[in-house]
Amino acid sequence: MDEIKLVKKARKGDDAAFEELIYLHQNQLYRTAYIYVQNKEDALDVVQETVYKAYLSLDQLKNPQYFKTWLIRILIHNANELLRTGKKLIKIKDESKYETSDEPTNKTNQTEQNIDLMAAIQQLDNSYQTVIILYYYHDLSVHQIACHMNVPEGTVKTYLHRARKSLKKLLEGSEQGWINNSLMMR
Repeated sequence: MDEIKLVKKARKGDDAAFEELIYLHQNQLYRTAYIYVQNKEDALDVVQETVYKAYLSLDQLKNPQYFKTWLIRILIHNANELLRTGKKLIKIKDESKYETSDEPTNKTNQTEQNIDLMAAIQQLDNSYQTVIILYYYHDLSVHQIACHMNVPEGTVKTYLHRARKSLKKLLEGSEQGWINNSLMMR
């Protein structure tokens, strides 16, 4: 069924429609939460809180076509709120946890690169972090991100540029090729 129709049905009180909407976006919600909080339990808590808040405030969603963006906004707010408590801040510093054998395979290299990238994203300012996650992990356009963040499109472009530059700087020392390819492909 069309997502907009599901949103309209959910707004009228159809719980099955709301459940289907959450099912459609559950993987993206979890991945985004995990990027922010860096552990499974907290990511699941953030997703659960997001679904709860979305359910309670679904009538406040003005435009059904922006359901996903609205849901992600709630999720990012919840993740930042969890991180602000200071208790749940996880730093990826234990490099021994990610040690590999003497002959790393392509898969382990990719895993290491992903871990480096995730750690670097966590070091960015909140605005830069949000822009990178929405642009690269959720494939939102600059216009959609601007609506989500309530900032002009030019500001989003500036945030993207500065975030890429910061990530490149943070990841220097890693293999330059994959950094440039990963950040500049889109």
